[in-house]
Amino acid sequence: MERKEEPEVMGRFGVVYGIKGWLKVISFTQDPESLFSYTPWFFRHKGQPWQPIAFEGYRRHGDGFIAKIKNIDVREEAQSLTNAEIGILGSSLPKLAEGEYRWRDLIGLAVVNRDNYEFGQVSSMMETGSNDVMVVKAKPNDEYGQKERLIPFLPHVVDSVDLENQTIHVDWDPDF
Repeated sequence: MERKEEPEVMGRFGVVYGIKGWLKVISFTQDPESLFSYTPWFFRHKGQPWQPIAFEGYRRHGDGFIAKIKNIDVREEAQSLTNAEIGILGSSLPKLAEGEYRWRDLIGLAVVNRDNYEFGQVSSMMETGSNDVMVVKAKPNDEYGQKERLIPFLPHVVDSVDLENQTIHVDWDPDF
């Protein structure tokens, strides 16, 4: 049986703007405006199933964006979408160049150094401004007493990413 592709959270609806059904859109994409080039959109409130949704148009507003949602023409209808997550299918996103990865592809991978020391698994990623950082949850009973490590995702630190074997190989000391 084929597994149905689930949308990935790429943004969120904010507050209603005006009386004609426009909403503020908070984009989680690196280039915030690129969210509007990915279709179809889906939305959900916490714990609810994803539902398709379409926007008629959008425009820049202040330092963000507002969007007009199709078939929503009054403020009260738009309010029902406030704080709903915006999801995009991974298959709708552009293909990445060789050696580039989306954070979602790295989360859950095992991290191993050149001496085959197993650090644990990537639990999340964070952006520091200068580079991305892997938050690696240490394996139980870590020999160095670590609960988690922050390992920069830089070319001189990350030797390889093996998605097939679910492993990231790094040049990193376990006691650091």
